Amino acid sequence: MPRTASHPDPAAADAPPAWAAPDLDRPHAQPDKARRVEQMFAAIAPSYDLNNRVHSLGRDQAWRRAAVRAADIQPGDRVLDVACGTGDLSLAFQDTAAAHVVGIDFTVPMLAVANQKDPGPERPTYYAGDALRLPVADASVDVVSIAFGIRNVADPAAALAEFARVLRPGGRLIVLEFTVPPNPLVRWGNAFYSGWLMPRTASWIARDRSGAYRYLPRSINTFASKDQLLRLMADHQFTGVSARSLTLGIAAIYRGLKPGTGSAP
Repeated sequence: MPRTASHPDPAAADAPPAWAAPDLDRPHAQPDKARRVEQMFAAIAPSYDLNNRVHSLGRDQAWRRAAVRAADIQPGDRVLDVACGTGDLSLAFQDTAAAHVVGIDFTVPMLAVANQKDPGPERPTYYAGDALRLPVADASVDVVSIAFGIRNVADPAAALAEFARVLRPGGRLIVLEFTVPPNPLVRWGNAFYSGWLMPRTASWIARDRSGAYRYLPRSINTFASKDQLLRLMADHQFTGVSARSLTLGIAAIYRGLKPGTGSAP
């Protein structure tokens, strides 16, 4: 059953930041990365959507729609949206021919925001859960998606193994993630914007003291490259892996197939 989303503990305002400057040299190597990520997303959940719209200049929703198109949804497909956050990608999938969409995230305050959206009967179902231990049966879904989340899990390889486990033969994995632009001029401009300007303005909008918007650009620059992520997908049972760049290489859609055809019984 879905866990009821709750509001952050008021005492959290007095907690030390999830991400301080010394932690950002190697953010993916922090042994307690999962705790830090959950803490920061809980802190910024109320303003998360606003910051996404403002700082992507509205492109974040276009990227999600492109990810949905890449999934090639067929009538009756079951979609699992991992690290669903406030539910924007889950809702985009629900507007297709999919039979049902389930969103999973381990940050309960983010799910609280998701549950406030689109209260109609045909809406995604949200559960609290971890990408590394999905509460989903083997070979039970047709599409697994994760948007701007694969770099935030503690062990991306283990997450990919879980995605392969829950996908039916012939199922599709869709990963939407930020990338480092290949063009030097675009890369310089993006580094200034996301590494200097955005952390200041986004932190001000969110009234954030968790360090979330210092972590987020560093988590992109220190994460696997496009080629490395494609190899990682191929190493974890996915075939036909591909990546398509979006908006001058600021983001990319990765796609892979679970080997086999047809549906599991």
